[in-house]
Amino acid sequence: MEYLIKQYPLESGALEIQYIEEYFGEFPRRKTAAEIINRLGDRESLILMAEAPLPDDPASLVPVSYKVVHEIRADESVSKLRDLVERLRGHVEFDGRRVLYSWIGATRRDWRGQGHFRALSEESEAWAIASGFEEIVVKTKNRYHDMRAVLAQLQFNVVKFEPSAADNAESKVYLAKHLPAEIVRDHRSRRTVVHAG
Repeated sequence: MEYLIKQYPLESGALEIQYIEEYFGEFPRRKTAAEIINRLGDRESLILMAEAPLPDDPASLVPVSYKVVHEIRADESVSKLRDLVERLRGHVEFDGRRVLYSWIGATRRDWRGQGHFRALSEESEAWAIASGFEEIVVKTKNRYHDMRAVLAQLQFNVVKFEPSAADNAESKVYLAKHLPAEIVRDHRSRRTVVHAG
């Protein structure tokens, strides 16, 4: 199977994500386009979306999965990102290195298990290596078993676990993956990437 991936510029990509997140019932709070633009406006980032044909209308392509990654710096000024860097100190080296944060992403329920998110992840890794990034970090919750399984298949390693005293399902899991140039040889998905307007 070949995956169709669109790479979006910031503003139109933010609007597309705001639209597609309406199809994710498990997200307690959806991201707005303004929130995405505000987060990514002054940093290197990548917005990718996979499209696939509708089962009952193969001529119609719809967005089925998305992924947003962005640069994270040792001296973050955004409070949430500054907190993330501090939580990862001693587990991920930020000083003097280019680190990418896998911020948000998901696949619509009806299209899960078909490799769309893996294709997006592999495309973001290829872009990250070409852009000079050395490592990718991601944060998830213990309860997101499907996400943790995908990250394990993509060879992310757990670098930190923060238990939640109230509910272990709410515990935070931090994962990371180094990006040597040869990693793209291990990519399995065939991808066609187009740049959206």
